[in-house]
Amino acid sequence: MKTEVNENALIASLAASLPRSPLQLNNLQESDAEFITLPGSITLALTTDTIAEEIASGLYADPWLAGWMAVMANFSDLAAVGADPLGILLAETIPPLFPVEARMKLQQGIREACVACASYVLGGDTNAGDALQITGTAVGCITDGRPLTRISIHPGDLLFTTGRLGIGNAFAAAGLMGDRSSFPDYHPCARLRQGRRLRSLAAACMDTSDGALATLDQLARLNGVGFTLVPDWENLLDPACRELGPALGIPPWVFLAGPHGEFELFFTLPAETSRDRLDELSSQIEGCVFVGRATEGAGIHLPGVGRFSPDDLAIIRNLDTPRRGEVSRYLQNLLEIGHRAEIGH
Repeated sequence: MKTEVNENALIASLAASLPRSPLQLNNLQESDAEFITLPGSITLALTTDTIAEEIASGLYADPWLAGWMAVMANFSDLAAVGADPLGILLAETIPPLFPVEARMKLQQGIREACVACASYVLGGDTNAGDALQITGTAVGCITDGRPLTRISIHPGDLLFTTGRLGIGNAFAAAGLMGDRSSFPDYHPCARLRQGRRLRSLAAACMDTSDGALATLDQLARLNGVGFTLVPDWENLLDPACRELGPALGIPPWVFLAGPHGEFELFFTLPAETSRDRLDELSSQIEGCVFVGRATEGAGIHLPGVGRFSPDDLAIIRNLDTPRRGEVSRYLQNLLEIGHRAEIGH
């Protein structure tokens, strides 16, 4: 029996009993944001995301970072569909004894993230609770052309990202396994400008907020394809991964497999894309990286590691998110799956 991805199964189960708007353009899981048609050929893009696990695990112990990420996680979904942000609504659950200084840092992170995205907090809600949690609902619009979706990938299509991968998982590993004080400043910014430009260039798009392998697996499942990545770890991975990996004994591919992403965009171009079109891409999307190709066979082939089957990838995605003190067990599980992939290759 094929292994299911728990999150996908849960979403399908929860959505099955709910009515779906006749104005909604996308089907379940087909895009990073939800699309609603408005009069005048305007498409409204909506998305919501909560920052809770990352705070509870200690990953976002800095209130500034928690505020920043609450905004960026939502605007990254708008970037992946090519929408212009109109703003964000925020629901903040703040513990009664949360220090005033920490609350000010939280709001500073929110404000600076909005400034970086040239957008605004439109309103929201405040609550008291045992633990800090922040939920955002971002609103964007597309006034011309089609929105980007996760659909329309075919075997042979070219796979790119808007930047190098793995720094999100490197940040998590440094914080949960070692000393983060020497780690480069981590504050990913939603690729809104790139997403807008990709609407006229790319066939499909998805952000890497859940990690690179999880993103590729989701794209593969939706499109009935696989992926083969290029054998170039130096070009694929952020320099922080290449420095941190040997220090912590982590092989390069694990930085793609962990659940904490770097908020880049994966996108595809048709296999027959002309050289002129590729040159246009390079000029429009500065820093983009060629990652590999879509394939007819299922699964993901990583250079120098092996082929991860859909079952392998589902098992990786179903692993519990590691917390401090649990990372060694999580890594051991990943390495065992990687060993199977190497043998199966």
